[in-house]
Amino acid sequence: MTDADESPATADDAAGVETRHKDVCIVTGSSSGIGQATAARFLAEDWVVYATARDEADVADLADAGCRTAELDVTDGEQVEAVVDRVIDEQGQVDCVVNNAGFAQFGPLEDVTTESVERQFDVNAFGPHRLARAVLPHMREACDGTIVNVSSVVGELSLPGSGAYAGSKAAVESMSDALRAEVEEFGVDVVVVAPGPVDSEFYDRADDELASTAQRSGAYEDIYELYDDAASMGGFGPASIGPTVVADAIVNAASATDPAPRYPVGPVAKYAGLAQFVPKRVRDRLFSLARRLFA
Repeated sequence: MTDADESPATADDAAGVETRHKDVCIVTGSSSGIGQATAARFLAEDWVVYATARDEADVADLADAGCRTAELDVTDGEQVEAVVDRVIDEQGQVDCVVNNAGFAQFGPLEDVTTESVERQFDVNAFGPHRLARAVLPHMREACDGTIVNVSSVVGELSLPGSGAYAGSKAAVESMSDALRAEVEEFGVDVVVVAPGPVDSEFYDRADDELASTAQRSGAYEDIYELYDDAASMGGFGPASIGPTVVADAIVNAASATDPAPRYPVGPVAKYAGLAQFVPKRVRDRLFSLARRLFA
């Protein structure tokens, strides 16, 4: 090969100039809402993006935009391993994993079956654990990487009728805190992004789950009415934020050299964090008052 035939990349290597590789991320639950917005935002920042969903056809628009896509059910350990192996084979690195896939199983806990609670935790809590275990050997070897776990305002503040969902998000928060301390020495960051209500299809699915899985005892109709009212407004109306707001927080955390441990997103999330300083007995009384006022 003559000098004229030499590619620019090869010439840089020969001159001792390090070739910069793009950062690589995996985003779960990319079919809509936060996941879709996050994949698009990473792509706009010139990352190599693997947008995943249970049905790969649901991320076809992201593929057209330039994302790589993959079928991924986070409850399937073999699929998790296969997706991570594919990314390593194709890119040689994973710089960020965004554990966004999830859903909400609402309903009073007496009315929610144990099987439904198990499915809630399998997706929302065990899914992020599966992804973390799959990517951490590669991140530790590289001494770099960020795991972003998408939680919720209810991860710190559980409300009547949200016990299963709040429990799964509280588990995500606790595991994230432990994991952060465990992997810090390897140069890996663990971040929780906790939005308040988001204007997306999330609440439509939550309403469907509530209708199909709850076994109504008849004792909690006031709670169901509150959730029916919220669903009819598409969530929490003016208090909701757009998915892109959450996506911006996720990408900023993934790009930071020293990210914060937790990012509350939106006014509801930021102000609700103050509720942890209110004694639980007082909170219980406030919940009881709210049920009487809105019944």
